[in-house]
This record gives sequence, C-alpha cells and structure tokens, in this order.
Amino acid sequence: MTHPLVAAAKDLAPAFASRAAHWDRSRSYCWSNVQDLADAGIMGMSIPTELGGRGANFLDVVMVVEEIAKACTLTARVVVEANMGGISAVMAYGTDEQKAFCAPHVLAGDKPAICITEPDAGSAATEMRTTARKRGNTYVLNGCKHWITGGGVSKLHLIFARVLDETGHEQGIGGFIVFADPMNGNLPDGFEVVGREHTLGLCGMPEAELRFNDLVVDEKWLLTPPSGLKRGFADLMNAYNSQRVGAGTIALGVAAGAHERATSYLLERQQFGRPLAEFQGLQWMLADMDTQIHAARLLLHEAARSRGPNGSRFPDMTMAARAKLFASEMGIKVVNDALQMFGARGYSDREPLERMYRDVRMFTIGGGTAQILRTQIAGSVLGIKTPQTRDAYAWPISDEQQIAAE
Repeated sequence: MTHPLVAAAKDLAPAFASRAAHWDRSRSYCWSNVQDLADAGIMGMSIPTELGGRGANFLDVVMVVEEIAKACTLTARVVVEANMGGISAVMAYGTDEQKAFCAPHVLAGDKPAICITEPDAGSAATEMRTTARKRGNTYVLNGCKHWITGGGVSKLHLIFARVLDETGHEQGIGGFIVFADPMNGNLPDGFEVVGREHTLGLCGMPEAELRFNDLVVDEKWLLTPPSGLKRGFADLMNAYNSQRVGAGTIALGVAAGAHERATSYLLERQQFGRPLAEFQGLQWMLADMDTQIHAARLLLHEAARSRGPNGSRFPDMTMAARAKLFASEMGIKVVNDALQMFGARGYSDREPLERMYRDVRMFTIGGGTAQILRTQIAGSVLGIKTPQTRDAYAWPISDEQQIAAE
C-alpha cells in the first residue's frame, strides 16, 4: 500500500513539474511549492507527532523525495533540508525548548540552513575559523560561512563554530541555533547575508555567504550532544549522514524522471520508418539506465533503514556514503544518456532534460564530494582512519589514546 505522504507527493508532482522551468529561469525560490508542501504535511514530516509533525522515518522521507525530484529538483532539495540534516540534529540532540522553537517554523515552510562550510574550510570542515566566545550567559560569534544553501531565504540557521571559554581556551566545535529572517528584514545585530553564487543548476536555491560580527547568541541555543563539546562535533556531523541519503535520493529521482521521459520518447519518436524503441543500441542504453536506477534505489533504501553505532538515530556513515556516491554518479550518467536519446531537442530548453542535467551535476559535490566519500568508504573497508593531513594516516587506536591525543 502506498504511504499517504508518497501519495501526496505524487499528487503534487504535476504542478511542481509545470513550475520548475520558472524557478530555474528566474533564479527565484519556489515559495508556492513550499506552501503546497506545508499544506500537505511534507515540510517537517520527520518531526515527532508530539511536536506537530508526522513522525516519518528516513525511508518514508526518501520515498517522498524521489517522487518530487522526478518533477522538480529544487523542490526536492527543500524537502530534504526540511526533514534531514539540521532539523534532524535538533530533534535528536536539542533541548525541549530548542525543539519546540524550531518545529513550528519548519512545519510552516522554513528550510533550515546548515552553516558549516567556510571559504577555507570545505571538505576539511574541522579547519573552520568561525568562533563563539563565552561572555556571561551568551556566546559572541565572529566569522564567515560560504556556500550556505538557503542563505537569504532560511529563517533557522544551525551555525557551527569553535567554542571558546571566556579566557579564549577552545572547548570544541558546537552548533548554535540562530533565528534570522532576511526576507522580512529581521536580522539580529551582527548577522549579514553577503552576495549569492551564480550556479550552473538548482538556480532557484540561493547559495550565499553569511558573516557574523559580534553576533550575540544566548547560551540556551547551543546544541550540545550527550557526548559534550569535545567529541560532540562527530555526533552533530552524523546528522549529515541522513542529509547525504537525501541528496543521493534527489539524484535518483532526477535520473528516474529522465528515464521515464526517455522511455516515452523512444516509443513515440520515429526515424527510418520505425520507432526509436526498436533500435537495439537504444534498448541497451535504456536497460543499463534502468539497472543503475534500481541499484541506486536499493543502496539508498538500505542506508535509510540503517542506524549508526551506539544507538544513533542517523544512518550508518559508510552506507550513507556508499549510497550517495553511487546515486550521484549514476544520476549524471543516466540524465546524460537520456538527453542523448533526445538528440538536439534534449539539448534545448524545449525539454526539461537540459535543466535536469545541470541540476543533477551538483550532487557529486555538495554534501560530501565523490572523492571524500570514497576516502570514507576506503577507511571503513580497511579499518583505518584516513585523515588527509600531511602527518599521514592514523591506524586504529583505543578511545583512551584518542582522548589523550585530543
């Protein structure tokens, strides 16, 4: 039986597909789609029922995202951000007050922004320079974040920073929940949205630079996992495992949508007096596309069902990395092959394939590059730590040695 939320996604998909070109060409955010998602209960569907959500698990979210991604990549990305990553970290580790504050905003249509990346700290996230220095019962944030998805439209921000005590001694890396509403000019002092990247695809989603200059945040908005600040950054980053599964699912959905369009086209289009579907070369391309899509779906569903170590609510890191790696690279290949089947028509904006090709390209980059994911998977296979610094690889050591080294 089809899950009610999946059925709702299928019902919304035609309208989303009809608007997709507009968001792309105008480089505008999909506000009307977001309202439709909120009305259908898809925004924040992973939020527990006691906080107003649907209590959906990650597999439920994955199935919804695939259906929406077939129609509109931008809207699917909103769904991922509103159910995985930042909001799931708050639901897992937040205080009752933090959860109660964030849930209504997401349910009403806000897409939280995860603020990790900096100009000099991309894949090497632990090299971030943004600081949060304790001052009484507040923290004072200073620094810059770059490539912040939703910067300028999001209200909730989970800002990662190096936490310093009042003497300047580092305590670890923590996440701070900050409310800022740039669309309505409601920005706290010291919070600035600077510029926007002109991207190849997903043109309606702003990728912005945020700057913090003595931004004061009450200590109650520090999101602290049970393991504390010293080791808590790893726990917070586990939330990225769910987002990686979501990102891979968007690539899957785009590929599945392209495959469906290619199948219909081969049955309808005639050359040399017969349908293209009768040409074996194209049949084999279609078969390979179908096989790759199914393989990606199995990997993503496996990852969505999995759990990390020590009772983590988030997907297993290796399974999430494996699924995103395969799905993101598969998506590029399948959409490229579908475009090829359409010939010159596929290369023009008469068909959505040129937009889908531009959109799907980003998923081997954002949320963990294909190369970083391969490094993580290799480390898991070999049973070693694989840091990319010049002081070489760290072979397995005990927890006691790790704590002493830190």
